[in-house]
Order: sequence, then structure tokens, then C-alpha cells
Amino acid sequence: MRGRSRLLAILIVLLFALAEQPQACRAAPAPVLSSPSDILDATLAKVVKIFGTGGIHNLEGYGTGLLVSPNGHVVTVWSHLLDSGDVSVVLNDGRRYTAKFLKGDPSRDLAVLKIEGDNLELPCFDLRDIADVSPGTRVLAFSNMFKVAAGDEPVSVVHGVVAARARLSARRGAYGAAYEGPVYIVDAVTNNPGAAGGALTTLDGRLVGMIGRELRNTESNTWVNYAVPLAQLRGPIAEIIAGRFTASPSKSDEANLPRFSAIDLGLVMVPDVVYRTPAYIESVIPGSPAAKAGVMTEDLIVFVNDELVQSNRTLKSILGRLESGDSIRLVVRRKEKLVPLDLRAPERRGK
Repeated sequence: MRGRSRLLAILIVLLFALAEQPQACRAAPAPVLSSPSDILDATLAKVVKIFGTGGIHNLEGYGTGLLVSPNGHVVTVWSHLLDSGDVSVVLNDGRRYTAKFLKGDPSRDLAVLKIEGDNLELPCFDLRDIADVSPGTRVLAFSNMFKVAAGDEPVSVVHGVVAARARLSARRGAYGAAYEGPVYIVDAVTNNPGAAGGALTTLDGRLVGMIGRELRNTESNTWVNYAVPLAQLRGPIAEIIAGRFTASPSKSDEANLPRFSAIDLGLVMVPDVVYRTPAYIESVIPGSPAAKAGVMTEDLIVFVNDELVQSNRTLKSILGRLESGDSIRLVVRRKEKLVPLDLRAPERRGK
């Protein structure tokens, strides 16, 4: 089965390969890659498997990364895999190394790691030779989706077409994606578990973008198959490697944080497991404003200050607009009755 998939990928490259040959990031002149098989093998050697924190709360413990220097600098997405600080990186030939997190840019979902070791001389993508492509361009996506590779097995290769270039408007669960810049929308199923941090390339092996995380479109609630253009990441990557990167202020700064959340009022809501999870109260913190107002476990919040609460997400948005001392009128459904309850917003957090 593996041999058949590899043969199919080679045939695809053979049919659509471009005449221009890729550059290597080694200092020495790169060998001429004259066949689709050579191009495929060279690209696979620049993609690594990443293993780190995971296995809890349905979070996978594996991902993908891109070698961008012969000294072992790896680019990947900013994710839970990096929570422990050190991660394990497995090369295409099965060699396993420990890598340390250098720095990242959360606003771009970008992280840079450094493989521990000297004189590595690893094959890598040349960030001076990235491709800026247009809709209709045929591309290949390389990633360790579904953990198909743990040792020296090759990662998955998916053939697709760039369908559009657009700004990303997506979310992860109830939370909006940190990155809202331009992306390539890909007509192929690329953004699966473990694929984040993988490579989107032209058929001749030039790097186009980095595959992003699993996200849903905020408007249609459908999964998005996309990659962040390397033109958006090349500058920060170079600055992080050089040790002079400073993260830009992002929408998660204190000035942009919601003023209040349900927990500030003493409400613990049921987990937000679907897009429109009803605003059921799982528990009420003793002594909190909600407890003093008479809110009870298993109440369903129906209205807040006459605004209809259709989901946990709606509740979060309404509460985020409150000011310190604001009066709050809750209407909850308790069994078969609608019960009005009054409370007041506490002093703003951090004051």
C-alpha cells in the first residue's frame, strides 16, 4: 500500500512538474534534481515529525515541522506540543533528536525550534526561494497527519490545487484563531490531526506555505483547508533565528480582553463541545454574585439584559461588554419555569 501511494505521488509530479529546479539551503552547490522521484525524496527529507505534550483532553501528541537551516532550525505551528519546552523531532531517515523551543509569534501561529546537536548539516528549505502562487496552481502537501510516520516511514503526500487566496476568518472551538492574515485555501483535505506545521510546495519542491491548524470557518462552520504563505513568516523566522525577534502586540493584549466572563460572576458553564452549546450552568461558585442572586446548577440561561442567549458563545460575547457595577438581569429556565434573577457585575479584573 505504501509503495502504491509513493508511486502515485511520483506520477503526479511527473505529469505536472515545472521546468525550474529548487535550490538547497546548503552552502555548497545543490545537485540538479532531474526526476520527479528526486524532487519527492528531497522534499520529504526536509519535513520532520514532532512529538511532544499531548494525549489529554483529546489533544494529539504529534505534529509536523519544516527544516529551514542546516543547523537544525525547525519551523512549526504554535501549539500544545510545545508546552513542555523540549520536544522530540524525528527526521525522514528515522534519526531522533531533542529540540528546544526558541521563540514564537502567537499572532502568526508560528514557533521555531532548534535541534540539539553540532555539525548536523541537514537538508532544508531555502527561505530565499519561496514560491508566491496564484489560484489554479497545483501543489503538494507534506505532513504527518494521523501519525502515519513515527520512525523512518515517509510522511503523507497529498496532491491539491490552490483554490483561492483570502484572509483567514476561523475559530477553534469557541475561540477565534489568533492569525487573521492572508492564507492559501487548498482544494484538498490537508488540515487533519498532526498535519499542522507541514509543507505546501509547488510540484518542483519550492516552499509555498506552512499548513495551519484544524480550524472552522466562522461563517459556514465548515473545516478549512489552508496554509499560511511563507512570505508572511519568513521575516519573523529569520529574526527568531538571529535572536532579535520581538513579538508584535496582538488582539489578546489586556486592552482587548473581555471585561467579564461567566466565571467572574461565579458561573461554571457546561463544556463548549459543539458550535452552539446551550448555556447550561454546570455549577455555581459559593459566595459569588451568581450564588447570592439565587442562580442554581442546571439552570439554562435564556436572556441577559433582554438579549437572547442562543449558546455559550453568545453568552461570552454579551458578558464581555459589561462594565464594572453594571446591573445584570438574567432570565433562566429552571425545569418548566422562566425565573428572573438580578445581580451586579463585580469590580473589573486586575483593578
